Amino acid sequence: MRFYVLIAVIFFMAAGASEADSADRTQSVRDIYTLGSGDRVKVTVYGEDDLSGVFEVSGTGSIAYPLIGEVEAGGKTIRELEKKVVTKLANGYLRKPRVSIEVTNYRPFYILGEVKRPGSYAYVEGMKIVNAVAMSGGFTYRARKQRFLVRRAGAPKDSETEAKPDDLLYPGDVIRVPERFF
Repeated sequence: MRFYVLIAVIFFMAAGASEADSADRTQSVRDIYTLGSGDRVKVTVYGEDDLSGVFEVSGTGSIAYPLIGEVEAGGKTIRELEKKVVTKLANGYLRKPRVSIEVTNYRPFYILGEVKRPGSYAYVEGMKIVNAVAMSGGFTYRARKQRFLVRRAGAPKDSETEAKPDDLLYPGDVIRVPERFF
C-alpha cells in the first residue's frame, strides 16, 4: 500500500512541475520576447470592434493603428505594447480602454552551417534547437551534433553563445551548426 501512495505522490509532483514549467515558458515568451520587423500582432480592444485588427510590425518597427497613428512596437514586449496602446487610446479617445495583444505570426528564425537545407524557417512557439535542425533536413555528415552557436535577435553580430539541443529558440535567432574536425 505504501508503494502505491509513494507512486501517486511522485506522479502528482511531476504533474505539478510540468504545469509550472509550461507556465514559466508561456510567461517567458510573453514577457521576454521583443517584437520586431515581420511580426504580426492581433490587437483586441474590448467593446470597440473598429479598433481591433491584425497589424504587421513594419521595417521601421512600428504599427499603423487607427485613430492614434504610428505606434512604436519594435524592441517592446507584448505587455509594453499593450500599455502603450492603452495610454494613447485613453488620451482623448476612450475612457478606460481594455486592450489585449497576441502575436499571430512570428518572424522566422535562421539556421546555417552543417545542416542539409540551411535557410529561414517559420517559428513555432516553444520550439527547441533540435526541432530547428529537424526542419532543416537534419545534420550533414560533418556536423558537430551536440554543439550549436546561437545569436539572439537584436544582439550584435559577434555575440554568438553556445547552446544545447534542448535550449529554447526565439523568433529571429540565428543558429549555426559548426563542422566537426574528426
